[in-house]
Amino acid sequence: MPEMTSRERVRLALTCQRPDRIPVSLGFFSQSLPGIPDADEHFGSDVRYAEFSPPAGQDDFLRYLRRLPPDVHVGSTAQLRIYHEWDYHPETPGGRLSEARSVAELAEAVFPDLTNPQRYAGLVEQVQRWHEAGLAVAGSPPHLGGELFESAYRMRGFEQFLLDLKQRPALANYLLDQLTAVTIHNALVLAQAGVDVLLLDDDVAMPTGLLISPAMWREFFQPRLRNIIELAREASPDLLIFYHSDGNFTRLIPDLVEIGVNVINPVQPDCMDAGAIKAEFGDRLALWGAVGTASAWDVGTPDQIRAEVRQRIEQLGPSGLLLAPAYDIDFAPLENIGAFVETAREYQAAAL
Repeated sequence: MPEMTSRERVRLALTCQRPDRIPVSLGFFSQSLPGIPDADEHFGSDVRYAEFSPPAGQDDFLRYLRRLPPDVHVGSTAQLRIYHEWDYHPETPGGRLSEARSVAELAEAVFPDLTNPQRYAGLVEQVQRWHEAGLAVAGSPPHLGGELFESAYRMRGFEQFLLDLKQRPALANYLLDQLTAVTIHNALVLAQAGVDVLLLDDDVAMPTGLLISPAMWREFFQPRLRNIIELAREASPDLLIFYHSDGNFTRLIPDLVEIGVNVINPVQPDCMDAGAIKAEFGDRLALWGAVGTASAWDVGTPDQIRAEVRQRIEQLGPSGLLLAPAYDIDFAPLENIGAFVETAREYQAAAL
């Protein structure tokens, strides 16, 4: 039997079927590491990421970023450009809309301009180019760090938005409706461009559990996510839906499955029991991630990473699994990343 393409491999894995080997990714966005501009290509990831063009009119901001000392780590430039577009300042307390006390005041907020087609010019060609190379393509709607919960609290301030959910639901609903509309627009752009996986994310949990109650999540967020997913699938019926949250969001998994989520990420092993999730949801839900803790990636040894990869393959494979780091690898030694990829390839060749 000929070897599968990465795209075939990923689609089988995320629909809980058995591929020729378990696919591998380095995260759920494009990875650039020191000295390696395209880490996904360098390490042979099975997934590539379609990206919108950055917003225009940011020359002064980009000049400021270029003047920063080389030892200053500011994170993803693409993400910072989105922050700038939304006038979001993580270094200041509260959000720029924290003083609003009525829907009318919130209505004065300026959201990104979605009418400029230059933002997604070339997206179709990106997807086609990677498909022609046999690669799976995923895409994330541009956002402040999460489509709904995170964007809302960054705009309102964390405590203020939690108070909105409890005491001022009209404000919370208005803001979430605007964010949902933005997400739907961008999700449709990605679906129509032909991505295989729509990446949706919101950090609604901490290591010990949810940041809000399941009932509150079901009231404010589940119906909006359902709407986003249904409309995206109307545009692309075979679209796979990915949902990310750091921390322990186990209590939301049945609700996510019910609204059509195919795969969850990152399933951090120090927060969630991936084996129990696999046992309960079987062929209804795939796992993307599950490898390593933050300390293991940053200060662990290659041998520790190799042992972790073998354990996850034995526990969670061979179907319904896409192996990836469960934490960001921005500061991980390249030896650990290489050990992750090499062990996934070598171990599977011997075991599957």
